[in-house]
Amino acid sequence: MTEDTKLKQVVREHYGRAALDVVEGRPKSCCGAGQTCDPISGSLYAAADTAGLPEQAVLASLGCGNPTALADLKEGETVLDLGSGGGIDVLLSARRVGPSGKAYGLDMTDEMLALARENQRRAGVSNVEFLKGDIENIPLPDRSVDVVISNCVINLAGDKSRVLREAFRVLKPGGRFAVSDVVIRGTLRPELQRSMELWVGCVAGALEESRFLGMLEGAGFEQPSIEPTRVYAVEQAREFLAGTGLDVDAVAHELEGRVMGAFVRARKPAAAGAGATDAAARGGSEPKACCGSECCA
Repeated sequence: MTEDTKLKQVVREHYGRAALDVVEGRPKSCCGAGQTCDPISGSLYAAADTAGLPEQAVLASLGCGNPTALADLKEGETVLDLGSGGGIDVLLSARRVGPSGKAYGLDMTDEMLALARENQRRAGVSNVEFLKGDIENIPLPDRSVDVVISNCVINLAGDKSRVLREAFRVLKPGGRFAVSDVVIRGTLRPELQRSMELWVGCVAGALEESRFLGMLEGAGFEQPSIEPTRVYAVEQAREFLAGTGLDVDAVAHELEGRVMGAFVRARKPAAAGAGATDAAARGGSEPKACCGSECCA
């Protein structure tokens, strides 16, 4: 089993349990027993945003931002949410793009997909479709969406460069990349970075700010930017770090202001409509043909 396969298995199991916890009424947990998600996923949505949404859609939110509030979605647009979980950002996007638009949610976890589809049914929203798949291999055709959003999921991917290339591929020329994710500013000692990544991402690593920007440019995007939305103080991680063997007080100066929830923006060039550009984003592979919610060979 490859490291990437192992990582996907751990992510799938973790978020499968999280979905079942919501369905069965157990308290939401994040990275382990006794850990709270409040510093990361608490208070991200205004009451006006969540009004009218199924309670389980709100409870299943494990993100680090609210990309739908910052992505400037417009009537009639098509939106894709990478790692859509219980569906909160897909349902919010569907409201913003209206009946003439569409919102796709992509997730690889069966339990989360079942929960999201039930939340869609309860919300009575028709302009939504949830797809099964992983974010390194998006089951949509080239140049098929206007906006790609995501909420604290890219940090979970083993091959982040491929994720960004796939996002570029499915965007229409001039399309927008607008995601919330955990980002590290500057350099942390490896052992400290690993501990913080476990805290904020549960099982995988956040990208360093300049590396994230470089990956976006490498995938073909233009005008990449990172805007901090929530900076995590060392006090918020003190309890978690106490079990890592690190001296929290000694490393506090390294952590302060360096781990953040951020809004990451970029744009696909308006001239990037030719097949050669998208083929490069795919790594030279042929486009996938899609049949409804499933992709055909």
